[in-house]
Amino acid sequence: MRKEEKHDVVLALKEQINSFSNVYITDTSNLTVAAVNDIRRKCFDSDIKMQVAKNTLIKKALEAASGEYAELYDVLKGSSTLLFSNSANAPAKLIKALRASGDKPLLKAAYIDSAIFIGDNQLNALVNLKSKEELIGEIIGLLQSPAKNVISGLQSGKSKLAGIVKALEQRG
Repeated sequence: MRKEEKHDVVLALKEQINSFSNVYITDTSNLTVAAVNDIRRKCFDSDIKMQVAKNTLIKKALEAASGEYAELYDVLKGSSTLLFSNSANAPAKLIKALRASGDKPLLKAAYIDSAIFIGDNQLNALVNLKSKEELIGEIIGLLQSPAKNVISGLQSGKSKLAGIVKALEQRG
């Protein structure tokens, strides 16, 4: 690979790192071409961008990107595949599903909205992370709950309130 080509790869990786808030670094070594193509297809279906690159180029892209990625440099050994996603847990769920049929891909590290997770033992924690949409849905549900209770109370209390007013009217 010529120097200009390497520079172009680093720029492209840097742009992807900056445009996605979640970056996973995985190990897909020793997988067949068919297995890697299957992973690519599943990534595409899950709206995850997959990129294989040399560790030195990944490191240069991380250094050039905006953010603190220094903790990730140590995991850049062996074969590295990057997974980019706007959903924090989508790549983790995909990795876990793929691991049901084999021992790869392994999670080397993940950068989730400025939080860094290192090691394959972090996979379950990442799977359990809630996506932005899930959190917004839960907050809206929690905010709607008290309002629904008040409205329900007022609606069920209409007849009680009318009865009390009628009883007071008849007394007077």
